[in-house]
Amino acid sequence: MSTDNTASHQQELTQFFCDLHIHIGRATNGQAVKISASNNLTFENIAVESSERKGIQMTGIIDCHSPSVQEDIMACLDSGIMRELAGGGIAYRDTVILLGSEIEVRGPGRGAAHVLAYFPSLNMMQDFTGWMARYMKNIQLSSQRIYVSPRELQQEVTDRGGILIPAHVFTPHKGLYGSMTDRLADVFDPSGISGIELGLSADSAMAGLISELDSYSFLSNSDAHSLGKIGREYNRIAMKEPSFAEFKLALERRDGRGVTANYGLNPRLGKYHRTYCSGCESIMDEADAASQEGRCPYCGSTKLVGGVLDRILSFADRTEPIIPAFRPPYHYQIPLEFIPGLGKSAMKKLLDAFGTEMAILHRASETELAAVAGEVLAESIIQARNGTLQLASGGGGTYGKVMK
Repeated sequence: MSTDNTASHQQELTQFFCDLHIHIGRATNGQAVKISASNNLTFENIAVESSERKGIQMTGIIDCHSPSVQEDIMACLDSGIMRELAGGGIAYRDTVILLGSEIEVRGPGRGAAHVLAYFPSLNMMQDFTGWMARYMKNIQLSSQRIYVSPRELQQEVTDRGGILIPAHVFTPHKGLYGSMTDRLADVFDPSGISGIELGLSADSAMAGLISELDSYSFLSNSDAHSLGKIGREYNRIAMKEPSFAEFKLALERRDGRGVTANYGLNPRLGKYHRTYCSGCESIMDEADAASQEGRCPYCGSTKLVGGVLDRILSFADRTEPIIPAFRPPYHYQIPLEFIPGLGKSAMKKLLDAFGTEMAILHRASETELAAVAGEVLAESIIQARNGTLQLASGGGGTYGKVMK
């Protein structure tokens, strides 16, 4: 499952920004893929956005099992604008795309959960599609239920040399812990899980309340349903190069490789962070959620949507988080699009000056930002970078807000 990080080969490694959960809305032939995603989320558009605007150097597109998407991938390869890498993945300019699939699984008497499966090559993904099509009602669509057991799916992925990662594990909507089980080991073989995706409403400290997650590398990804949402959460990963083989080594923390930072929303901004009452549309605060027994403290309704934090506290086997020595820092960072007053005009000026959103967030100084966008916006960007903007909590499917 993992080995501890070592200093060997460290001088050969480079830090890459990676967002590994991005949906496709529609294929070029008009076939819908992710119904709730934007139609301009095509395979090629994601590559262009990640490379030229976002500055994301490794992108996971998780609807590549769809035969219509595979036609688009082949067209990109045939035209020469992209190429397959020996180490796995498809290169577009300075961005590498990992081919992935999001799949819904269920166990007997359990709720549903989503998992992410990644494969090194288009041929291997096509082989996986051929197998899945026998157990899935519509192989063209994203995040569809597969009618096999979770462990059978896990075996099929690993037998093909793939990587299996439970997706947004704490969310009440199709999260492993949020809607399926209290223990990963009751559903999957723990040794065949390559990593854990935290989701928008959780961070490393919250996951640190659950001891069975101690050995895994954590990922924070955007789960983007539009081009603008790419990179709202992402990772910094030390590798020789962005590729499937290097990503696998990084998750295993081998030869100095590894996830070196998670960048994500403060969990309070996540749309499922706190328990929500659909009766009076109220979001519970910590004291209210802890003191009530299945009823809204404001209206008495039992129509509650459990929040991520409240769900974790209900089954955690620790009262204080334990953070393993290898675990990288989790940086609370507000995406640029959340910043009040940062409109399209100011954003264009910043991109013209600094190139990509990653450059704006990580490399430009406050003085440089102020020279382009003014002192007020520069200060807000620095606060977004440092996670110090004031927030109002999200819940019940509504994102939290940055306070003006």
